[in-house]
Amino acid sequence: MPGPNLPAKSNRAEIAAFLDKVKALPVAGGPAPARRGRLIYAMDATASREPMWDRAAKMQADMFLAARDLGGLDVQLVHYGGIADFEVGPWVSDSAALVARMQSVRCKAGETQIANILRHAIAETKRAKVAAVVFVGDAVEESPDALAGFAGQLGVLGTPVFAFHEGGEATARRALEAVARLSGGAYCPFDAHSADALRDLLSAAAAYAAGGRKALGDFSKRKGGAVALLAGQVK
Repeated sequence: MPGPNLPAKSNRAEIAAFLDKVKALPVAGGPAPARRGRLIYAMDATASREPMWDRAAKMQADMFLAARDLGGLDVQLVHYGGIADFEVGPWVSDSAALVARMQSVRCKAGETQIANILRHAIAETKRAKVAAVVFVGDAVEESPDALAGFAGQLGVLGTPVFAFHEGGEATARRALEAVARLSGGAYCPFDAHSADALRDLLSAAAAYAAGGRKALGDFSKRKGGAVALLAGQVK
């Protein structure tokens, strides 16, 4: 017999609402619901980078296109420039929003802040999984050992760094190769005249962020070249 404060039986609307909730629950052992990939797009915005910054702003739409059929992509723009400017943008899910933010940035003379990028990526992926970090830059003016320590932490967290290095300067190359290796990512050099190569590399990183190693492998088979070399480095 029901207690004095409880209804004797549920009405049909309540039963229907309950059944709808049950239907919405994931099946035990079944596939997890699709999640959008999250990618931190980190760029050096010091004075030397202005020509490539403009090119990158025009080509980033391909990142979203590469991830479109893999569940989609959310991108957070992070950049540094000037004496101590370090800016973290909101997460955006479409190309137009990212372009607008990139076009508002002005490159200014200053030193590199790659450690700040890696620290931010560690904190961000602890809040909600970041699938990958893309770094585009031409110089390293920080302690390689410090950068290696942060990269190792990202490796433990499963967040690889794709380091796309303009110019290939030897000291920066060694530091960025270590960051990529220790995080489980990849290092790829490019030059100011290889805009198509950078476009493909950015799209490959986006494919990985949205669909993992299989998606990167499929993309590399279609593109070959620098993308195949990148895919071969990812653990």
